[in-house]
Amino acid sequence: MSASLEDLLRDAKVELVVARAEKDSSVIGEIVKCLTSDIRSVRFNAALSLGELGERAASSVSELIDCLEDNDWSICREATKSLGRIGEAAVDATPKLSFLLSDQEVSIRREAAVSLGRIGIASDEAISRLIAALDDQDEEVRTEAAKTLGKMGHGAHKAIPRLIQSLRDPGWTIRTASAQAIERIGKGSSEAIPTLIKTLEDDDWRVRYRSINTLVQIREPAIPSILEVLNDPNPVVRQGAIEALGEMKVADKKIVGSVASLLEDKVESVRGKAADALRSIGRDAIPSLVNSYIPARKQMKIIIISTIGGIGREAVDAIPTLITILKGVGTDVRAEAASALGRIGVPDDSVVQALMDALTDEESIVRREAALSLGKLGASASASVPALVVALGDKKPDVRWRASEALGKVGISNASLIPALTNLLEDEYDYVSEAAQEALDLIGGEQ
Repeated sequence: MSASLEDLLRDAKVELVVARAEKDSSVIGEIVKCLTSDIRSVRFNAALSLGELGERAASSVSELIDCLEDNDWSICREATKSLGRIGEAAVDATPKLSFLLSDQEVSIRREAAVSLGRIGIASDEAISRLIAALDDQDEEVRTEAAKTLGKMGHGAHKAIPRLIQSLRDPGWTIRTASAQAIERIGKGSSEAIPTLIKTLEDDDWRVRYRSINTLVQIREPAIPSILEVLNDPNPVVRQGAIEALGEMKVADKKIVGSVASLLEDKVESVRGKAADALRSIGRDAIPSLVNSYIPARKQMKIIIISTIGGIGREAVDAIPTLITILKGVGTDVRAEAASALGRIGVPDDSVVQALMDALTDEESIVRREAALSLGKLGASASASVPALVVALGDKKPDVRWRASEALGKVGISNASLIPALTNLLEDEYDYVSEAAQEALDLIGGEQ
């Protein structure tokens, strides 16, 4: 004869009880009745069993809510946990679960926070009490409160200021949960934008980082507010606004132009962020970068060229400008232009010819960068082999080094190439002779 349900609950045979209920849903009603038993173990295991049944135990919500007032704290905790496992069907428990966030028993407070997240109803009372729970003395309670606020999404936007403070919490689990919550809430909440914008001036980089990430996830609705602070008196705010727009890869010409204007900012770090943002935006930033070049100061010219090169193949439209710069004045800008052409990596005949011409530049740094870029073009730069062979005899070791490397990468031999590289095996600079040997190995020549 099988044991009675009450006996199974008293003996903590929860698996057997759950199995019966899964086979026969009417058993759930019997389990519910046991929630009022005079025997503590029966009440406890009845609450536990209903939690194991999850959504299937939705009919037990009212009785489980009553158990939240049980004189035995462990039963209250188990009922709290089970209501969360039932999920959205336990919405009526939200007020009492919110109240339990201030219970004296830490495990009840923790489970109340978890269950509110599982139920997922962002009521004003729940949000207010979860915000208060971020000040709980227990680290786990604070962590679960932050996680739950994140699960409630944009409905918890009022919690963002307090979550931002939690980014400085001593506990790393709380900092992580708060950061994730801010992003989850902000992603779908335009109401969070003013708060996020305000935190761009925070002294803590972690706060600014999370705010920027969240603004990026909000995307278009956040752009007008970001543009309003793009010229903020505080350079830290300007940097944050630039970074957000760069991460969004905003293609609007007017906005890109506004970012490009900050290439002339009086603060170096702001200028650097503007360059980084334009690099992230990519091809759509090329016109603004090219237009910004002529009036720019020398150091900024170098940054602009470097930014164009960093965009890579999408910067193909800037090639004519870079070739012009390579043929112009200013050693550093010519060298940077040569480097940028290699990083863009488009094997256009005009590019190869311009780099070949630069191998005879009066400045060795330009010759070096030209050789390096020809190597990056690989076999497409085969026309440059004779000029690179000549460069193997350059008086500067760095030029000989890069010319050797380039010839190995181009990988095309001619009658004069092997002897010229072989001669460099005895170069007084080890790195030059090593590059020559590597080139010979790649081409197939013999020592």
